Formats: sequence, structure tokens, C-alpha cells
Amino acid sequence: MPITIWKIFLVYFSILVGFCCCFRNDVNSEDNPDIPAIAKYFSTKGRYEEVNPYLIEDILAVNRSVLQPPSSQCQEIHLTAIIRHGTRYPTVKNVKKMQKLYELVQSSASGKESWLREIQTQWTMWYTEDMDGRLVQKGVNDHKHLAVRLSKLFPSLISEEKLRGGLINFITSSKHRCVNSTLSFKAGLTELWAIKDREFEHAVNDALMRFFDQCTRFVEEVDNNPSALSEVDKFKQGPEMRRVQEKIADRLGVPYNTISDDMAEAAFYLCAYEFAIKTVNSPWCRLFDEVDAQVMEYANDLKQFWKRGYGYDINSKSSCILFHDVFSRLDKAAAENKSGQQVTEAVTVQVGHAETLLPLLTLLGFSKDKVALTSSNYATQTQRSFRTSHTLPYAANLLLVLYDCGDGDLRLQPLLNEKAVTFPGLTQASIPLYEEVRGRYRELLQGCDFETECQLF
Repeated sequence: MPITIWKIFLVYFSILVGFCCCFRNDVNSEDNPDIPAIAKYFSTKGRYEEVNPYLIEDILAVNRSVLQPPSSQCQEIHLTAIIRHGTRYPTVKNVKKMQKLYELVQSSASGKESWLREIQTQWTMWYTEDMDGRLVQKGVNDHKHLAVRLSKLFPSLISEEKLRGGLINFITSSKHRCVNSTLSFKAGLTELWAIKDREFEHAVNDALMRFFDQCTRFVEEVDNNPSALSEVDKFKQGPEMRRVQEKIADRLGVPYNTISDDMAEAAFYLCAYEFAIKTVNSPWCRLFDEVDAQVMEYANDLKQFWKRGYGYDINSKSSCILFHDVFSRLDKAAAENKSGQQVTEAVTVQVGHAETLLPLLTLLGFSKDKVALTSSNYATQTQRSFRTSHTLPYAANLLLVLYDCGDGDLRLQPLLNEKAVTFPGLTQASIPLYEEVRGRYRELLQGCDFETECQLF
């Protein structure tokens, strides 16, 4: 075969192989009967695997293509990882809603569909109020597996030597699910390296990881203010949501007025929790088609937008304390590296909540759309960037990797859920100079004082 034809053949073959690999990932996540067709719309109740479908086949796989240092001279010197807790049980509030729906289906639903008979005769309401958001076994595994994957991605930073040397720092929220996620992350590393002779400490710091509770202005103006979520309320009373409720009522054979927006949300959560906790494609999922799921996802995104995201300035400003903490760690690592010392904190693992991560991502400018999410623009927001199903599944994480590329050339790479992203406003370079990043956030670095932002005037 002539060389030219042989080259053309190789090019086409490599394209075909690449296409097949990509396609295989899609098949795993979308054509698997054990995975609900609507799983990619579960917002903050979604599995991490739906964001990275290649993990369905191999939970310890790492996508090395996301880590492309600017040059072969670059060496990572510090990693900050801000991570949401793993998969958890529903909270008391949601358990109560789910119980109410279950009782309605048991007493009033009628129909011959097999999935409805399964709910009425085989499925039992096993969620109890004392579960109240605690970590489940899947959540333990979420963090164990993440720890192993990050140690593969950053072997020079997340190493047994650095762990034993006290160069890996663990900080957590005081909530059970966060403490247990932190213990699970540590267990992932100690089991990986078969460390049995010692344990490693973690610090509980709610000022950093639950800043939203301590920001008076946020609590008063948004969190405890019903009118702050007026757009969410309007959407729940609007035509899109009403249609979903009517379709659920039709499928259950009950009067329209018995299915409230809370009932619809409870049904959606039952499908999501059964899948996230037990990897079960539950009969509850049959109450929704893809159109319904998109509406439910938007309702949740609308809530997150107005309560934790771009809806109000104080939402993101409440994270000023965490923002400054992150940059002070990066500055310290940069200064130690510049003076020829060993970086004393190679890795910082900080475990919190969706409510920890979203305000910080918002403050940094990620997932920002040109137009705000409102109750009336659902139809025009189908391609929105602000999509919590993509950014805030269980175990969601923001990674900031500081590189030394020689001659004082420090660069910072952001990763979101193990995918390379670019800092908003610095899209020219995937891994910009650290000083450029500091320049991008100059105003926040010079201001953004937590005490000032959070006081009531």
C-alpha cells in the first residue's frame, strides 16, 4: 500500500476509534436499563458518574488528557480541592414530602401499569426522618474513589510520603455527611497505600465551609426571606410546572388538584434518591418523561440561582472568607516555592456542601449566562450555562493546581469535576500565569471582606 494511502487510512481509523470510544460512553450512561433516562436532570441530587460517564465502566479511571501542563518543565507544587460531600439520604423535609406522596399513591392511585402495581404492592417507604441527610455507603465510596483518582492524577502531590509528612491538610464542615466524607477520602488514601500504623487528623471549620450560616445579611435578606425566591414560586405556579403535575396525576389516575408542586418534587426526588443511593431504576421514575425532567431541573436551577448563585450579589459575597482562604494558601505556596523552600502545604482538601461550592463558583464567575434565570424565560434557557446537574452532583469538586514552570513562571489550572475549565475572562490561556489570575480577581482580593459584606445596614 503506498505510504500516502496508508497515512490516510491511519487517520480515518484513529477518527473512527475515537468516535467509537466516545459513543461507548454515551451508550453506558443513556442506554443502560439500570440508569433512568432522566438521570442527567437530577440537579444537586445527581450522581457524579452522570457528569463523567466513563466512570460507569471504571470508577477509578482518570482522564489524563485534562492535565496538560503548559510545558514539560512544569511541576505541580500545590493543589487545593474544595469538594462537596458524597451521596446522602434525604433531609427530614423531603422525607415528609415523599411520605405524603407515597400515602396518596397507596390509597388513591389507579391503573393497570406494571410500574404502578410495583409501587403499590412491592415498594415500601423505607426513608425515615432520622436519616436526615446522613452519608450513605455510596457517598463513602464517592470520596474513597475520588481520593484514589486524584492520587493518580497528581502522584507527586497526593503521595504516601506527603501524607505521612503532614503536607496534606484536611478541613471539613461539622455536618455528619461532610465529616464522614472527609474520613472516607482519607480512608481511600490509607487503604490505597495500606497504611495501618497511624491516623491522620482533620480540622472542623464551619467559618470556612458553612460561611452561609454566619453571613447575617445573606441569612436575613435571602435565606430567611420568602420573597427572595419569588421567581421560583412563580415558576412553580406557571404553565410548565402545572403541565408536569397534570401528567403525573394522569399517570396515577388521581384528580389534578391532588398533585401539588411539592408532590411533583417528591416524586422526582424518589426517582433520584433510589438511583443515587441504590443504583436502582425505580418505578417512581416512570412518572416523568424527558420533557417533565427538564422542567423539574429548571425549577431546581432557578432555586439555586436565586438562593446561592447570581440572583443576589450577597449570595456569592458570602463566600469571601473562603475565597481569601484559597488565595492565601496559593500565595503561601508561591512564596515558599520562590524562596527555594519546600511547600509546607502540598494539598488542601476542604469538604463542604453544594451551598459551599456554588457561591464560590459564582464569585469566580463560572457558569454565568448573559440573561438571568427567571420564571418566564424557561423556553429560551435550554442552552444555559447555569446547570447544577453538570456542576453540583454529589462529590462535586473544584480543583486549583499551582504549577512551577521554571524561572519564576507560576501557572494556575482550574478543574471542575475533574474536567479542565478556564477562568472567566482568561479564556486565552487554559493554564494562565498565576499573576494573571490574581489580576483578574484584583478587586475581590483587595476587597471582598466577609465582615463588611455580611453586616446588615
